[in-house]
Amino acid sequence: MMHNFIPPERFFPYLTWQDIQTMPDQENVVIIQPVGSIEQHGPHLPLIVDSVIATYITGQALAKLDPKIPAYALPTQYYGKSNEHWHFPGTITLTAQTLMAVLIEMAESIYRAGFRKLVFLNAHGGQPQVIEIVARDLHQKYQDFLVFPFFAWRVPNASGELLSLKEVELGIHAGDAETSVMLSMLPDVVRMERAVTEYPQGLPEDSMLSMEGRLPFAWLTRELTRSGVLGDGKAGTKEKGDRILESVTDSWVQVIKDVYKFRQPSL
Repeated sequence: MMHNFIPPERFFPYLTWQDIQTMPDQENVVIIQPVGSIEQHGPHLPLIVDSVIATYITGQALAKLDPKIPAYALPTQYYGKSNEHWHFPGTITLTAQTLMAVLIEMAESIYRAGFRKLVFLNAHGGQPQVIEIVARDLHQKYQDFLVFPFFAWRVPNASGELLSLKEVELGIHAGDAETSVMLSMLPDVVRMERAVTEYPQGLPEDSMLSMEGRLPFAWLTRELTRSGVLGDGKAGTKEKGDRILESVTDSWVQVIKDVYKFRQPSL
């Protein structure tokens, strides 16, 4: 099953070229490119976490979407820009330049086929800025190409209700949220007996600077954690993961609807 979590009728590579050539209203068909990474996620989670999240959210949202709205998912871009984690064995990383080139050339192929709406659904926190640059450059080059550089978690969801305040602020990698959703999506590859709790160490106190936020500093994972975990991996549960994923995918259904209806502002 090459489509994984994606509904087969929504999986772009299962179409033929004739299907694409004769597709009605092509300029409003929503094409979604899930983007993840292959990188360390502590001793208890597999390397594939971000790619699983991007694929699962895309697939579940498409499964819930009104069948009358034309939307298709491309195969997940599994390799991302993960050099902040490369000191941990198993991490596979592309440079920003390589990732940009791959995404741009893929997008130009979609454009040549006649499509005009492309969503990047990214689930790796180390590359939103790269994808935003790609989107802006594509739209500047092809002004009728509407490109949306989205991050999977920037939609309304239940995380704030289910996680501690400390976890919401600092549990950004292999903590409660990612452990919980992996227990929901792929429990067989989670090793809870190895889970640890480790929050970032050595952060500046009484400072406007932070790891992420409005005034971030550049950091490498090994500077902040020995285990590779930033958060409370022990706190994860399937029940929390189910609720988080349900809320996230419901929000993504609305996002896809909004993209389908979107028209580029023009003076």
